[in-house]
Amino acid sequence: MYQIGIVGAAGYSGIELIKLLSNHEKAEIAKLFGHSTVGSYIEDVHPSLKNIISMEIENFSAEAILGLDLIFVALPSGQAFHAVKTAFENGVKVIDLGGDFRLSDINEYKKYYKYDHKAEHLLDKSVYGLSEWNEKEIASANIIANPGCYPTSILLPLIPMLKNNLIDESFISIISYSGTSGAGKSIAQNMIFSEVNESVRAYKVDEHQHIPEIKKYLEIFTGVKAGFSFVPHLLPVTRGIYTSIQAKIKNGIYEKEIQDAYKEHYSTKSFIRFMGNKIPEMKNVSYTNFCDIGFNLSSDRALTIFSTIDNLLKGAAGQAVQNMNITFGFDPAEGIMKCSKKLSVHKSQKLPVIFS
Repeated sequence: MYQIGIVGAAGYSGIELIKLLSNHEKAEIAKLFGHSTVGSYIEDVHPSLKNIISMEIENFSAEAILGLDLIFVALPSGQAFHAVKTAFENGVKVIDLGGDFRLSDINEYKKYYKYDHKAEHLLDKSVYGLSEWNEKEIASANIIANPGCYPTSILLPLIPMLKNNLIDESFISIISYSGTSGAGKSIAQNMIFSEVNESVRAYKVDEHQHIPEIKKYLEIFTGVKAGFSFVPHLLPVTRGIYTSIQAKIKNGIYEKEIQDAYKEHYSTKSFIRFMGNKIPEMKNVSYTNFCDIGFNLSSDRALTIFSTIDNLLKGAAGQAVQNMNITFGFDPAEGIMKCSKKLSVHKSQKLPVIFS
């Protein structure tokens, strides 16, 4: 059994990692790390984990990770540098769920994330963990930068269209909607219930930190420099992302070519559900690692692509476990497909539990 640690175990993504790994047959949670929760047991911090796992949250240190095979770092962007450096220097693989190792330009990082980069020497050691498109690089990586939730919902539906030269790359309109858990557990006035309930609002227009990530990896995976706008919105729901992408189809392209492109690239991918002309719904991917993709081609040759994911799973913890599976040579779906059905028993527990 591979020994796994989770840094930031008490956060939203940390909890999802615990649930997934508790169902994993080839990896087990050996350490949980935190900051304000150190000394507490995870099931006391999050009672939803009672009878799933009983483990004390520890301080992170080089000594504490000895013997681990991999750590997940589920910390806000700007806070992962120490954990990633420590793991790398001690030969422990690391998957960072934040944004600290997704960009190669430290000036661009500072502009969008508002932090100085404190591990520039590790940027060329980091591999981008878009599971369906970078499997070979992920398999041999020691540092994996898990993609952002918005970019996952955008790159997965858009890459096949650009790669197969089906759409005009000069301007693409991207509109996305996210649940409030995407902002993490930090307290902010504009995120409290009475501020977000019964409302929808755009935010960080032209300055969202995921803009350079989308731009960089669209070009890397397609060879195309695409022009696009990205407008994120906040929804009054806890989890989920819904993205609508509009572009002009190139001459001579029809529905068949669109259908064929998605089938070519995703027919063997466990977590991509291509729905053709059906429009996906966010509720159908909640609590799963699926990305549902559909499209509509209008009479005036305008293509609208729809995609939806669970931001805490395919947009964070689920894709992170998918990347761990690739790294260790497991089936990419190991521990993930089973998360909603399988009875599991953590090594520290006697009672079986079912994830609902």
